[in-house]
Amino acid sequence: MGSTLENSVASPPRWHEIARRTIEAGFDMSSEARIGEMLRTLAVGRKALLEMGTGTGSATAWLLDGMDEDARLATVDNNPEVQAVAREVLGEDPRVDFITEDGAAYLAGQNDGGFDLIFADAMPGKYEGLEDALRLLQVGGVYVVDDMSPQPNWPEGHQARVDDLVLRLAGDPRFAIVGMDWASGVLVAAKRAA
Repeated sequence: MGSTLENSVASPPRWHEIARRTIEAGFDMSSEARIGEMLRTLAVGRKALLEMGTGTGSATAWLLDGMDEDARLATVDNNPEVQAVAREVLGEDPRVDFITEDGAAYLAGQNDGGFDLIFADAMPGKYEGLEDALRLLQVGGVYVVDDMSPQPNWPEGHQARVDDLVLRLAGDPRFAIVGMDWASGVLVAAKRAA
């Protein structure tokens, strides 16, 4: 498919403003556009979405761009200064709830099966509180993580955490998974019926 498809995909209306403000803020943890394209596609038809790690709102913009008018997105981050960019640019959209809280605490306080798409782009929900995140997923729901391929900003020893996450999900009979060499490396898990 190559560059023709990649160059023809339109970005969300407010995404360029977020990208500009992200650079100005010196924030280097945003999801890249190809992850956003995937998230937008996966958001179509979903009604209850959760993003762990708002950051400046890059992935948030893509998720909102794919969502129906009656869908809801909860996006969680523990850094109010970084999340402020997303709030300022996307805050008028009534489908999004910005939550500034410790991610693990947020996950622990939610009811089972409340979401049909979870994008875990932060340590909580991916490496911390994984079981809490997975119990929040409805049957047929999709759990998505990025940054599964080596990244220049990984701390020493992080590859072991990535490997452990892949092994845990691959060995969990509740999920069908696929890993993809797409963008920063993606793993998608779909929750099976019991």
